[in-house]
Amino acid sequence: MLKRLVETFRPNPFDTLLKHVTQEGKNRFLVIWNRGLGDIPLGLYALVHRIRCYLPHASITFLTRPDLADGFKMLDGVNVLVGENWERGKPIDIEKTLQELHLASNMFDVILEKPDPTKWLKWQVGSLVPKLTWQKKWDQLIDRFGLDPQETYIGCHVQTETGVHYGYEKNWDLASWRNLFKRISDEKRGKILLFGMEKQPAFLMHDVVDLRGETTVFEMLAIIKNCCRYLVVPDSGVLSIVYYVNAEFPIRVVSLWADAKQGVLRQNVPSPNSQFEHIPLHGKNDNVANISVNTVHQSLFG
Repeated sequence: MLKRLVETFRPNPFDTLLKHVTQEGKNRFLVIWNRGLGDIPLGLYALVHRIRCYLPHASITFLTRPDLADGFKMLDGVNVLVGENWERGKPIDIEKTLQELHLASNMFDVILEKPDPTKWLKWQVGSLVPKLTWQKKWDQLIDRFGLDPQETYIGCHVQTETGVHYGYEKNWDLASWRNLFKRISDEKRGKILLFGMEKQPAFLMHDVVDLRGETTVFEMLAIIKNCCRYLVVPDSGVLSIVYYVNAEFPIRVVSLWADAKQGVLRQNVPSPNSQFEHIPLHGKNDNVANISVNTVHQSLFG
C-alpha cells in the first residue's frame, strides 16, 4: 500500500523523459516490444500519442518480432522494424538485430528498451479511445479463403496462446468449447471459424473450420470484419485488436473473463466502431470455467 501511495505522487517517469528530450531537441525514438499483440492498442497507441503531445513531428520506430509487425502497421505515422528470429519470452540482442538490419543504435536519440505502459500511461484509462487504422485494401485478403458470403460465421479464439502465466486461467475449458460448438451445429446457427496460431487442441467436429496457423493478423481481421457476425474470445490480443479497429462493421462479441480488471474492460472506453456490440461475461469467483455454455449461447443468439 505504501509503495502504491508513493507511486501516486511520484512524477511520471515517461513524462519527465519527454520533457528532457524536448528541451534537448531530440526526436528520434526506437521502441522495443516483444510482448503481446493486445498491448499495441492498450498501451503503445497511448505511448505514441504521448510522444506526439510533446513532439508532434517525432520519428517513432518500433522494433518487434514478426507475428506482431502487422499490428504496428495500424498505428499512424510510425515505422516498423522486425527481428526475424525473435520469439516471445526469449532473450533478444538489440544491437545484433540492428546490425542485421544495417542500422546502429546511435541512429536514434532515445531507445525505450523496456517501456512500461501500465505505469507510464495510467492517465489514458477511461479517457483515451485507441483507434487502429484499417486500410480498405486489406478487405481483399478474405478472397483466398473461399468463404460463403451467404453463410453465418461465428469466429472463436479458443486459446490465448501467450505462454505467459497470469496467476489465473484465462482460457475457457475445452469441454465447454466443444459443447458450445455442438449446440451451434445441432441448431444450424452457422459455421464456426477457429482463429489462433496452433492447431492443437483439435476440434474435429461438424461445422468447425480450423483456420489456426493459416492467417496473418490482417487476414484474420479481414475475415472477422467482413465475414463474421459473431465472435467469442477470452481476454486476449485478438479481442483487443478487433475492439479498437477504427472501421464500421456489425459484430456481436462475447468475451470471457476471469479478471475483469484487465484488457479492454480496464481501458473502459467504447470501441471506435459504433456497430460493435460487446457482451463481457465474468466467471463467478474469478474463474472463467464458471461461465456456462448456456450463458455464452444466450449471449450470442438470445
